[in-house]
Formats: sequence, C-alpha cells, structure tokens
Amino acid sequence: MAIKGLVLIGGCSQVLDAFNESLRCLKKTLCRFCCFPTDPLGDVETWSESVDKVLSCKAGQIAFREFLKSEYSEENILFWLACEEYKKIKTVPEMISSANRIYSEFVQTEAPRQINIDCGTRENITNNISQPTLTSFDTAQKHIYSLLARDCYPRFLKSDIYQGLLRRNDSR
Repeated sequence: MAIKGLVLIGGCSQVLDAFNESLRCLKKTLCRFCCFPTDPLGDVETWSESVDKVLSCKAGQIAFREFLKSEYSEENILFWLACEEYKKIKTVPEMISSANRIYSEFVQTEAPRQINIDCGTRENITNNISQPTLTSFDTAQKHIYSLLARDCYPRFLKSDIYQGLLRRNDSR
C-alpha cells in the first residue's frame, strides 16, 4: 500500500489506515471552527520536541494512541485523557459518576483496561472512591504520564507510524 510515497508493510498499513480515518474525522471537525488549523498534521515535526507536544494536539493524541494500540498499551493514554477530562468537571454528581467509571475501567483489579500502577496507589484510590475529589487520580495519572514519557514516547518517535507521518508531511 502506498500513501503519498510511503510504502507500508505488514500490519503497519492497518494501523495507518485507522489513523488516516481518524484524521479524516478530526479534520472534518476542525474545519468547522475558524480558530483551528485545517491541517491537523501541521504540527507533526513539533511532536518530537516533547511528549507534551504530542498530548496537547488532537492529531498527536490519535497518532500516539494508534502506536500504543499496536503495543497493546492503549489503556495508558486513554486513562491519561480520562483524567484530563475528569479535572474539568464542575458538579459533584458528575464527578462521582466519572470517578466511578474511571475506577471501574482502569484502576480496579481486573478492570477491562487496567493500568499498571503500584498497589499502594491502587489501594488509596479504592479507599477513597466513595468520596472522590478532583485530585483522586493525580498520583496514578502522574505515574502513567511518566511511563508514557520515559518508555513509550521514545519508541513512538522511532515508530513506522510517526516516521510515516513525518515523511507524508514533508512530501506536501
């Protein structure tokens, strides 16, 4: 399969197909708002500056998520993003509902997308989940961010996904 001069092999084509479809949806969304760029890949080069650059950009989040999916660790970015949304909550009922969803999806033992955190952090969240605060997941989120930054991000920069996006962006 070739995409603007990029030849893909094996499973990489499926990952990039999914990424390209996500970008098409994202581009349609972004084009509706005048304050957003119409080309979500315009910042691809800046993603190599830091994991924060990747995480602060919707297209970067999508690319990083596709990479993590290929490494069977997508739960990390999903948890981190869920925590970012959780911090924006304004009402107690919404906070309780969201905290329970995050807990059951990512934190509790045997959760469908269980994140890898130490037992003390997991226990602390479990003990306090009945009365959550906006900082309930901060320790776990910091741990996951550190894992993403130190471990996953350097591999992402070397990955076929990121390198392909760089070449695609350069060929424009």
